[in-house]
Amino acid sequence: MFGSDFNNAAGRNTTHKIVLPFYAYAAVSLLVSILLLFFSAEAFTQHYFHPHTLAITHMMALGWGTMIILGASHQLVPVLIEKSLYSARLGYASFLLAAVGIPLLVYGFYVFDMGGPAKWGGRFVLLSVICYIINIAASMSGGRKVNVHAVFILTASLWLFLTAFLGLALVYNFTFPFLPKETLQYLPLHAHVGIIGWFLLLIIGVGSRLIPMFLISKYANSKLLWVIYFLINAGLLSFLLSFLYFPSREYYNFSIAAVVLALLFFGYYCYCAVKERIRRQVDEQMKTSLLSVVMMLLPLLFLVVITGWLVVDQLSARMVLIYGFAIFYGWITAIIFGMTFKTLPFIVWNKVYHDKAGLGKTPNPKDLFNNKLYILMVLIYLGGFILFITGAYLADTYVLNFAAAILLLAAVLYNWNVMKVLFHKPKSYERHH
Repeated sequence: MFGSDFNNAAGRNTTHKIVLPFYAYAAVSLLVSILLLFFSAEAFTQHYFHPHTLAITHMMALGWGTMIILGASHQLVPVLIEKSLYSARLGYASFLLAAVGIPLLVYGFYVFDMGGPAKWGGRFVLLSVICYIINIAASMSGGRKVNVHAVFILTASLWLFLTAFLGLALVYNFTFPFLPKETLQYLPLHAHVGIIGWFLLLIIGVGSRLIPMFLISKYANSKLLWVIYFLINAGLLSFLLSFLYFPSREYYNFSIAAVVLALLFFGYYCYCAVKERIRRQVDEQMKTSLLSVVMMLLPLLFLVVITGWLVVDQLSARMVLIYGFAIFYGWITAIIFGMTFKTLPFIVWNKVYHDKAGLGKTPNPKDLFNNKLYILMVLIYLGGFILFITGAYLADTYVLNFAAAILLLAAVLYNWNVMKVLFHKPKSYERHH
């Protein structure tokens, strides 16, 4: 099922030359972000509005999470809509603009200079998002039927545009104050539009297609997905209204309740997909992806603590750091780990062996990476993740440094496996006579 779908995508002009650079860039970004984490662990004992924390967060959100999602969706969208990608050039432009803009923006945050580098970085990222939206929207236009997964992706990309636009506005507000409030007060708005509107909406939209596909499950429930879609968007719109116009507890509570309900429905969706799977054995990559669904609830737990303990300023600031860490280093990273080694090997296999299929024996896509190394990476990463949260809660620099070193080892193993796949050379095969 998976192979034929991605074969069709490859036949619809989504060349690996567009997709693979995103994967490579994301892998290196993960390594860089954890290196920054290792050398800036002390920042996680201070206020969340710290230059190094801002730099690390944006390296994870943009360089790691967003880049790999952009790459994978260039491959997946043609599958969902059963049409070719509108423009390869827009795909290349989206990559190049983001690839240049992200390090400029991260550097600006790290040295806390909101001048040229940060502004140009923000502009390039915004232009990259615009190229991506035009490409996805143009690809979807004129379709014979509406695909719920594609609607998730397109809507998420519009929220990504708002996130990037607001982020650039906040960068400008440091040097040319024009917003009615201080920049710090807009950070929750910027963060949650990105986390809920971009990451959560897109991961559910893509995950609800890929998880049943990889499990070879016959479960499908588009009505439930539409309910989830409207709950997430209603919750986010309610949060926007309460933040900008109606600062009341009722709107805020509704937004949290709507998102929690959407997550529970998505968890139920995944449970049904697992229950009705044809392939009884679940591989390690799918186990990691399913674990990420459970890990989605962890940031919500921290959010409840934050909203309940706001009177304790020091602890609240610490919990905000843990909340952000659990999102970017928790469920987002977990699902990317799992999906990387379900999608990337087949894309590379299709590139290397597409013309050789049928001429002799070729390896399976899963043979392109080291599965034992993958399992070791996940175990090391989970240990480092738990330990880092503990260190952040205790505000213990020694624990944070040790945890960051463990996470760094996991990032090295991830890069090792990714590069093993990316630089795979064709094995010799025997031509049939």
